[in-house]
Amino acid sequence: MSRGIAAMARKRSGASHRMPSGIRMSCPPIRPWYWQARGAMTSLTLEAHALATGIEVDWIDAYGRSRQLADITLERLLDAMHGSWPDAAASLNAPHRRQPYPATLSTMLTADIGGTTCVPITPRHATPAILRDETGTEHALRMDAQGHFQVPRRHGYYELHYGATRLQLAVAPPRCFGVADRLASHRSRGWGLGAQVYSLRHDDDGGLGDSRAVAQLARYVGEAGGDALALSPMHAVKRTAAIYSPYTPSHRQFLDWIYADPAQILGENAFQAALERVGISEQWARAEGARLVDWPVVYALRRMLWQQLHIQFKQEPDPLHGELEGFAARGGESLRAHARMVAREVLHAAQTSDPATYSASAIPEALRAEWEFEIFAQWLAERCWQKTQHAALDAGQRIGLIWDLAVGCDPTGSEACAYQNALLKGVELGAPPDAFNAEGQCWGITTYSPWGLKASGFQPFIELLRANMCRGGGLRIDHVSSLCRLWVVPQGQLAEQGGYLKYPFEDMLRLLALESWRHRCVVIGEDLGTLPANLREALAARGVLGTDVLLFMRNDEGEFLPPSQWRRQAIATTTTHDLPPLLGWRAALDIEQRTNMQGWSDRMRLKQRKERRASVDKLDHALSQWRQGRGVDSLQMANQACVDYVLDTPAQLALIPMEDVLDRTEQPNLPGTVHGYPNWQHRLPPASHDALQAILQRMGQRRQRATAP
Repeated sequence: MSRGIAAMARKRSGASHRMPSGIRMSCPPIRPWYWQARGAMTSLTLEAHALATGIEVDWIDAYGRSRQLADITLERLLDAMHGSWPDAAASLNAPHRRQPYPATLSTMLTADIGGTTCVPITPRHATPAILRDETGTEHALRMDAQGHFQVPRRHGYYELHYGATRLQLAVAPPRCFGVADRLASHRSRGWGLGAQVYSLRHDDDGGLGDSRAVAQLARYVGEAGGDALALSPMHAVKRTAAIYSPYTPSHRQFLDWIYADPAQILGENAFQAALERVGISEQWARAEGARLVDWPVVYALRRMLWQQLHIQFKQEPDPLHGELEGFAARGGESLRAHARMVAREVLHAAQTSDPATYSASAIPEALRAEWEFEIFAQWLAERCWQKTQHAALDAGQRIGLIWDLAVGCDPTGSEACAYQNALLKGVELGAPPDAFNAEGQCWGITTYSPWGLKASGFQPFIELLRANMCRGGGLRIDHVSSLCRLWVVPQGQLAEQGGYLKYPFEDMLRLLALESWRHRCVVIGEDLGTLPANLREALAARGVLGTDVLLFMRNDEGEFLPPSQWRRQAIATTTTHDLPPLLGWRAALDIEQRTNMQGWSDRMRLKQRKERRASVDKLDHALSQWRQGRGVDSLQMANQACVDYVLDTPAQLALIPMEDVLDRTEQPNLPGTVHGYPNWQHRLPPASHDALQAILQRMGQRRQRATAP
């Protein structure tokens, strides 16, 4: 907490003795829940409730200024989130409790390997205890009267029994599995590419990049000495949604199957036969030639094709039938529940959007075909991406595919339905105002609540990590600060009317490190934007790589830092999907787009362009110094110099976006826009394979020289 016990007892603007402002009263008046929890609440102030809930009353904004949430903001946040936790009153002043109100006791305890820890409910006197490991072997230990005991020296999951209490114990290694562990050398510096999967091309792709295109690109990277290929998110999404965004998933444990190429598993003959039988060859070719992804068209075509493939698969004997049955059995109720909800969305999207209506275990006969198809599609997608990861490693990559984990999920999607008891309700995730978005952002997504995670023994988080880590050699966590805190906004309010909600950071870091080693998965954290103090240091200490972006790597005077001053415990890159590629940035195309879409005045536009020109000059000056006075003769040479600049950094892994590899100008996503800009639609132009391979060979040689002692 930011203020401690003294602050919790202090009145804040008389808030504990007056009706909170901004609350509309009915007749008879009904006080908000935090008044009802203990009568008139004379013993705890509004601020105390906020602090105990995990809301940061004081915080530092993007400009380094100290801020304090207003009473009305606290009231709205507390009132909005009340539905997310069990009865608040039961947790007040409970004996032998170390957690503040309204948190519930966690059914899982996390600890560091070989250290000491203590249980949340004290045994009152020294007592024997039993630890049961994952093999079923039992180990005796001694617990003192304060609940302290020695943690095992082997990481993993244990059952802890003492008295009548049983807890799960997660013992974490000191750090996450790292790049050096993958590269088998602490001196090597890896490199690779980043790709928006939908943007990639291959012959006969039907208008969308897929696992075949990724496998092809992964082979090129591996043959050039590269180690990784970072991918855009491919979580399952609601295809009934009007607008597509990979960061608004329906369920983050499952796949958006339209990104898979079924010919990789079922064979080219089966694929072509299905394409001919559904009669969409002409539309398929037309979609392939488009400059932008037409998501409704692409989905409709693929759905028809995949359904025909499913029919063919069921009609013909195939040794893969057993694989599908095994996949369905391993997926259990989680997979079946997701399939049921998708089936209902497809057939009954107009009737309801309430997740609770999808929870029945029975499968109506009318939905069975859709239900079976979704399970088939999930199996086929998993097999395609397994094969693609193997292709990357077989080509010489040492990490392979790096998957992207979105920070939240659609509140009406199948993940929210599956984990309703652990869900954060009444609020949406977003970001506070900053230099890039003066009004802040509301993302329309939710995630698990901190108290829901504890009450469930962190199972939703563990299952989420496992589902995503098993598919590749790395995992990028979008908004990694979400392990520590999230900006939450009451539904229907503006982003600036939100606040930060704390999460059990140490517990989640330990679980992240544990699952990282179990899956031999490198972890990358997107640590940009407004961050808590010392977050980067805490993540680095646990082996989570940060993210260094060329356009942000400047000192206090705005000068670009030389490569030698970049972090080693990070990935290095030129730009991100929320920023323009380097050539687009130089041309200030993003400024022109925002001028047109947000109605900037000529004065604002000229001011922004002047500042951009100054930034471009500073970058060129840094490049000139780094190149020992040698200039660049063209925009393409300047772009290449920027790529080399990033490859020269000491970062453990350099990842260059395909847009900068191919000298593109189109920005994948323009934050803060919904209509008027083709977010997540730009496709890369057809590229000469020989030319691309030559570029990658040069990049590999550059990185190798930078790594040499």
